[in-house]
Amino acid sequence: MMHNLVLLGPPGAGKGTQAERISELYGIPHISTGDIFRDNLKRGTELGLKAKEYMDRGELVPDEVVIGIVRNRLAEPDCDKGFVLDGFPRTVAQADALKEMLASMGKSINHVLNIQVPDQTVVERLTARRTCRSCGAIYHLKFNPPREEGRCDACGGELYVRDDDREETVRARLEEYRSKTQPLIDYYRAEGLLRDIDGGASMEEVLDSIRKVLE
Repeated sequence: MMHNLVLLGPPGAGKGTQAERISELYGIPHISTGDIFRDNLKRGTELGLKAKEYMDRGELVPDEVVIGIVRNRLAEPDCDKGFVLDGFPRTVAQADALKEMLASMGKSINHVLNIQVPDQTVVERLTARRTCRSCGAIYHLKFNPPREEGRCDACGGELYVRDDDREETVRARLEEYRSKTQPLIDYYRAEGLLRDIDGGASMEEVLDSIRKVLE
């Protein structure tokens, strides 16, 4: 059975973790626009620098930049058996672009998994994230703390709070997510593709709920 999936959920909903698990379980690629951007940021490409300006302000990256990246990625042969899209689409315009893009490849989305998490839980999860300045490794003070406070286990680098993990930025991102994404949730509900998942449960329970939907 083909699994062409879209994952929705606020920042900090655990989408990345669940996407990785789904990817392993079903042998399909996890396509994260965040990862593609970070790769471009690290390499200092024109696209990366453009994306960084928006991300630093806690805003979403414009459509034409994102759609181009996703189109290239979905055309790669490892997507022939399915894929998990994480971080795209974020607007109805992007959802329409995705639908057209997939139709031209003879494909369509099967399920849109909407992971729901209360705001306060998101704030608690994200403000506890720490990133290594040297190697970019990510820690979480509650779920995955470093062995030594403020130091990276892997390289000994200094751990810091990224701008987009500060509480005021997190709340701004939640507001932006809600205003931009509610129409998208309505769009996929109308298409009969939306599946609500309780993201406040443990990682295992969330994965179980997802498997029930897919199988």
